[in-house]
Amino acid sequence: MESSTAAFAFAALGQETRLDLLRALLAAGPNGLAAGDIAARLGVPPSTLSFHLRALEQAGLIAATRQGRSLIYAAQVDRLRALIAFLADACCDGDPARCGDLHRLLDTRRETARMKPATFKVLFLCTRNSARSIMAEAILSDIGQRRFRSFSAGSEPLPTGPLPEVLAQLKALGHNVSELRSKSWDAFTGPDAPRMDFVIALCDTLNLQACPDFEGTHVTAAWPLPDPAKFAGSDTERAALLNELYAALHRRLTIFTSLPFGTLERMALKARLDELARPLAAGARA
Repeated sequence: MESSTAAFAFAALGQETRLDLLRALLAAGPNGLAAGDIAARLGVPPSTLSFHLRALEQAGLIAATRQGRSLIYAAQVDRLRALIAFLADACCDGDPARCGDLHRLLDTRRETARMKPATFKVLFLCTRNSARSIMAEAILSDIGQRRFRSFSAGSEPLPTGPLPEVLAQLKALGHNVSELRSKSWDAFTGPDAPRMDFVIALCDTLNLQACPDFEGTHVTAAWPLPDPAKFAGSDTERAALLNELYAALHRRLTIFTSLPFGTLERMALKARLDELARPLAAGARA
């Protein structure tokens, strides 16, 4: 890191509200916080907060991505590590063993902003876990080419399981439906739960609920899609809706599986997933 770059970053941090802001984002983890939530936590007027957010963003210490109508801000941990490394790289005349535990802060190998596991775990959420999330789980399971493991869950899983018409559609399209079932998202929380690399919500109602902390999740996204269970049209119209939902999910997931995961940083990857929430963007990018 250049001295001028480090000085600019330290200058951005030389103000109490910005320090509190950065600490709040570090506490929030990789999912970040919306600007409104930050303002409420810090008790800062939105106009004042915008000024401080801009200063930290210009210094590269935080970054923003758009999710729906909200801007989500997250701390840039790699940038902070580089800043600490610049400050302490001459510690004890280059002998880290004499610096106590300080050398651990400089070990950037323990955390990376890019994703390089051999297999990515993806959890799809919708309230009842009976249609959209079930479709997504089945589609990704087939097109993932062993690079992805798909799961689905809901906040209020349907006791009778996935909708019969959804299972019939998936089976007719060649998907294995024998293991598809509706289940609570509680199965994916806690110390013994599998760690998810991605959590993707597929319905609007989740925005009104307290989503649990899926510990270790790298990226979250929201792709709101209409709920077939709430559609009261004819059988033909319902079949058409299911076909449209399937096509929309298949298109998004095909693009998703082709993303260059090894070269995109977390915030850039989240931005690409957020783009897929928009139908026109999903259809335009191959």
